Amino acid sequence: MITTVLLIIIYLAFISLGLPDSLLGVAWPVMQQEWQAPLDAAGLVAIFITGTTIISSFLSGHIIRRFGTGKVTLISCIMTGSALLGISYAPSYIWLLLFAIPLGFGAGSVDTALNNYVALHFKAHHMNWLHSFWGVGATMGPYIMGKILLHTSSWRLGYRTIASIQLVLASILLISLPLWFKHAALTKDAAVDHHDPHTSSNRKGVMKIPGVIYALLTFAFYCAAELSVGLWGSSYLVQVKSLTVDTAATWVALYYGGITIGRIICGFISFRLTNTQMIRSGIYITFFGTLLLLLPLPNVVLMGAFILIGLGLSPIFPAMIHATPTRFGKTQSQTVIGYQMAFGYMGSAFLPPLLGFVIKHTSMFVFPVFLVMCSVIMLVSSEKTNVLTHRKAASDE
Repeated sequence: MITTVLLIIIYLAFISLGLPDSLLGVAWPVMQQEWQAPLDAAGLVAIFITGTTIISSFLSGHIIRRFGTGKVTLISCIMTGSALLGISYAPSYIWLLLFAIPLGFGAGSVDTALNNYVALHFKAHHMNWLHSFWGVGATMGPYIMGKILLHTSSWRLGYRTIASIQLVLASILLISLPLWFKHAALTKDAAVDHHDPHTSSNRKGVMKIPGVIYALLTFAFYCAAELSVGLWGSSYLVQVKSLTVDTAATWVALYYGGITIGRIICGFISFRLTNTQMIRSGIYITFFGTLLLLLPLPNVVLMGAFILIGLGLSPIFPAMIHATPTRFGKTQSQTVIGYQMAFGYMGSAFLPPLLGFVIKHTSMFVFPVFLVMCSVIMLVSSEKTNVLTHRKAASDE
């Protein structure tokens, strides 16, 4: 009973993780006009958010050991909800940058904490379904913002609405806090692997574990691709395809909907396929979807391409996270997942803003080319990880 209730709480926590992630890309065309900011100014906001998240992710091991997964999740939800509320009252672009700092700090440790907790205590199908609830939040965010923009033209009301949802979830997490301690007592041996070959490794040794570097590279370009679609997809549709702002917001919501539905489906597929097969198939589908964006196809087909990219991306992140304890050892999984999150956020911090800079000095047509490049790099680095981890597993037998 405790496990079931806690699982529901974690589902809600994953919704809270996804809610803020896609708001900026949808609201930015309107915010940009209000503040007369340049197009690529959104990239600087992304740097602030992901930069602070990177710091939080690298510190996550110490933070989680000090406070526990339950408290870290609660504090994070309060921080992000408060930051979103602050953004809704921001009088200028500078304030947006300031509120981006607690928004980023709130995301880092909780991402590592929840993912490592689920990887250690739950099966692969739970990981996919839980991440689909991140997709529920990421889909709700742009959908709510798009509808509010359509009816009121107020991005501030959109941020205020999402902040309210976030703070309600925080109150639920506060009430459920004792469950984390009870579940930890019931599963205290689950996170210990006495046969783990990396048990004695320290933090510096983590980077020397075979395959870790390529896994980090895969995360970096996965997160770069995922965020780039959310951040620049709306602007691409408005500027290149001449869609209205609210229609473009709906398309971006469909992209996140593709991620959500894909992860629900992948939860069932994971009963038959391994994590490695899920990752490989997802990258192939993503590559095909990004290729469609390069072709002069009708808008309805391109809408399908956005959904296809979402479907392709859907299994990659949860499958890589769930494979971490098996690939690199349970003892080191929390640290490795923290590093994976940090590198993922570094990819998000630098590559999408870099794409915005390139777009500003060239054209928005660079957007799909960048996505194709990310897909290719993901495929190469993921396959290299598979080779090295399989080789290490064979040598330990």
